[in-house]
Amino acid sequence: MRELSLQIDTADAWAECIIDNFDEFILDHAANERKASTMAMTLVAHYPDRKLLMEAMIELALEELNHFRQVVKIIHQRGLVIASDKKDPYVNQLRGFVRGGSDNYFLDRLLSAAVIEARGAERFSILAEALADSRLKAFYNTLAQSENKHHCLFLDMAHSYFPEQAVDQRLLEWLQIEKIIIEQLPIRPRLH
Repeated sequence: MRELSLQIDTADAWAECIIDNFDEFILDHAANERKASTMAMTLVAHYPDRKLLMEAMIELALEELNHFRQVVKIIHQRGLVIASDKKDPYVNQLRGFVRGGSDNYFLDRLLSAAVIEARGAERFSILAEALADSRLKAFYNTLAQSENKHHCLFLDMAHSYFPEQAVDQRLLEWLQIEKIIIEQLPIRPRLH
């Protein structure tokens, strides 16, 4: 299983912001889990001829949908209601760097997903450490482990369909792109 190393750590102020605005964060978290499930199914729809990818993405979609269900339960326990979606500046900026052309587009979708999942794993782990509630702490630790597996899955998929050198070179570019985006975004009570 391959792993990547993000080029910038999440600022300490992010966890403080989340703890101070947890209700707002949990609503954003739910939206992210739902979108992750949808993204996996979009890859299934776009690449039905890639059996390995298709099987992996169906499993991923189901897992992300289960995460969504778990987060919605927490939302309802807190007396909150899911709001309409807001665009995610982090993801939208990353998408702006996805190249055209069939192979380039496919590789970039896989690598950008790997980077997004790696950032999610890092942030869920940070949040788990910061939370006082033992139930939420355990939940976010579990999610961090899951997101870490997901980022590895996307890297493995990239290496299954593309030469190692091409994947590694483009991954370095994606990590630099992501670093710049993280540096420029304000800290908000959102996952990204």
